[in-house]
Amino acid sequence: MMPPMNRPEKKNALSGELSWGIVEAVDAAILDDNIWVVALTGSGDSFCAGLDLTPGPRYTPLSPQASQLDDIGWVGQILLAIRKRCDKPVVAGVNGVAVGAGLGLAMAADVRIVGRSARLMAGYTRIGGSPDAGLTITLPQAMGYEKAMRFMMENRTVMGEEAVAIGMAGEMVEDDQVTARLADYCQQLCAWSPITLRLLKRGMVASMASTDMEQQLRYEVANIHRAFASEDGKEARAAFLQKRKPVFTGR
Repeated sequence: MMPPMNRPEKKNALSGELSWGIVEAVDAAILDDNIWVVALTGSGDSFCAGLDLTPGPRYTPLSPQASQLDDIGWVGQILLAIRKRCDKPVVAGVNGVAVGAGLGLAMAADVRIVGRSARLMAGYTRIGGSPDAGLTITLPQAMGYEKAMRFMMENRTVMGEEAVAIGMAGEMVEDDQVTARLADYCQQLCAWSPITLRLLKRGMVASMASTDMEQQLRYEVANIHRAFASEDGKEARAAFLQKRKPVFTGR
């Protein structure tokens, strides 16, 4: 069972160090036969507030040369670790906000248990970006194409009960019960053979892999770079920081 993300003062926003730490923890769990189920939750009152925009040194565990060759980065490696490399069930306890890459982290899990007041939002249109962190893969799989399109285009915020209703999560509990229910559910899964669970996940992931995951992650990264580089992308971020309505020109 994975320890919670532990940056409560930042609402567990994803720094490079935390992001790669999640990848490394999942990869370590894959190799440990004593771990049958992986749990993921946030410390404090939030699951994950997305990317930490605070300026700071870039962190990567990769060598300088490997870092230059890596065209996916942590934002894609999280999904590859949880879905492609890890054949053990990964259960997320979504306590509080899950936004942007934080939502991508939650949706990468195989199962989600959400608190009643949990707030799930993509948020990319608001900052002039396009989805990354695997959301173009995981959201349509969970919700269906049109619901995923509307959710992201409309920049909607979905809370616990609705998240279950539209397929973003499988279960809602009261906010103060998320951690306990997460532990209880993981223990419940451990009643089954770990071999059975791993083969089950392998089969489920294989059935949805008609689109190559790494290719799609590269496509996401290329798109968000284009979106952020546009004049509209810069205007969206400026308006967001200035708390005003953006003025778009289509350039």
